[in-house]
Amino acid sequence: MGQEIADSRFSDEDFIAFRERLERETRLLDAWLNDGVFPPAEHVGGFELETWLVDSAGDPAPINDLCLEKLSDPLVVPELAKFNLELNGHPATLTGNALSCLADGLNKTWGGCDRLAAEHGARLAMIGILPTVTEDHLSPENMSPLQRYKALDEQLYRLRGGAPLSMDIEGRERLRFVHDDVMLESATTSFQIHLKVDVEKAVRFYNASKILSAPMVALSANSPYLFGADLWDETRIPLFEQAVYVGESELTKRVTFGIRYLRNSIMDLFEANKDRYPVLLPRLMEESEEQFPHLRLHNGTIWRWNRPLVGFNDQGVPHLRIEHRVVPAGPVVDDCMANAAFYFGVVHALSTMDEPPEMRLLFEQARDNFYKAARFGLHARVEWLDGKRCDMDELCNELLGSLARQGLEALGIERAEIERWLGIIERRLDSGQTGAVWQRAWVERHGRDMRGLTQAYIERQASGRVVSEWSL
Repeated sequence: MGQEIADSRFSDEDFIAFRERLERETRLLDAWLNDGVFPPAEHVGGFELETWLVDSAGDPAPINDLCLEKLSDPLVVPELAKFNLELNGHPATLTGNALSCLADGLNKTWGGCDRLAAEHGARLAMIGILPTVTEDHLSPENMSPLQRYKALDEQLYRLRGGAPLSMDIEGRERLRFVHDDVMLESATTSFQIHLKVDVEKAVRFYNASKILSAPMVALSANSPYLFGADLWDETRIPLFEQAVYVGESELTKRVTFGIRYLRNSIMDLFEANKDRYPVLLPRLMEESEEQFPHLRLHNGTIWRWNRPLVGFNDQGVPHLRIEHRVVPAGPVVDDCMANAAFYFGVVHALSTMDEPPEMRLLFEQARDNFYKAARFGLHARVEWLDGKRCDMDELCNELLGSLARQGLEALGIERAEIERWLGIIERRLDSGQTGAVWQRAWVERHGRDMRGLTQAYIERQASGRVVSEWSL
């Protein structure tokens, strides 16, 4: 989805030609996976951080064009809305002090963007859903002026048969409304964790990422409010799922937890992309099919909460990575990197167990755990491996004390690094204070003042202190 297109209008011939190329590239990927074209891979970590631009009143500031033009940094790119930016970092092999290197890079990029935003009377904010965002902000006028976003909106509208989006989120309160376009998606900002994996182990890592999604979303929840309503701990989950609804079945939801674990090959997901999902952006490209341009573009329009990605290094060598999309942005860089450390450690430990965890937890239960965790956070009651039932905070503490450290040690992360980053998770669990918990506590003390909440949040974010240390 990061690829720009020349025009938002497509002909029937464009769709036919795109599908033909998608078919060929899917067959080629299958052959490459079977023939050992992908070399053995080191575990490499990376991220994408989606952020908000916020004005002095705490409202979204639609000025990303001004920032991007002056910044001219390939690590900072536009997002769907003019009030969002995406910050990227250089990936790092997960050994030694890799986590601190990733954090240092993100802090540098964040600081440069924040200083530039300040020149235009704005600040950066990393939070799952900005409390002050309104439906008026989520309008086509605030869409970044790129053809791919216009085309995406038009194609989703076409698949819905011209019907508006009927939104219905029931949490602590219930919010129902109707919206006409894809801009709702821009209200959901995340910290997407990337992990390069060996093709031979991809199924194990992918299934483990699904199982781990529930603890991850509970531990990082930071999106309790939408349009002033108190909903889920991580309201971003149902909002994103409903924001790109096209009247689909469980088999064709564009944002989905999935319908089962993988059984044999990561290829099953790319076959499902080809067979089950209508093409949204039939942009025809001149790149060699060995770069999989059409397969990668199509995959970018299917937003699984855990998504496989095919990529290439600077020498053109292919790799496979998993994009773990369940974690919201924020509250600060150190919180984000601690979340990544927990994910890297636990997913590695789960993936290397003698008995695969997917044999010890039904898929339906892993999916149920995920939505319970998004709704109730650390207070969710879940079922874990071998039928164990427990509260989510108890489970996270158990994973922290065993699998997270075990996995990071096996990767070769330095002991001081492990203690630094998992210590942040430990203090968060001891305090019970996630971003969502802090936001609700602030509202309970000060009233439902979304501007006041946003400004207080940004003030604490500017301190750089992790969320477990935030005061009211």
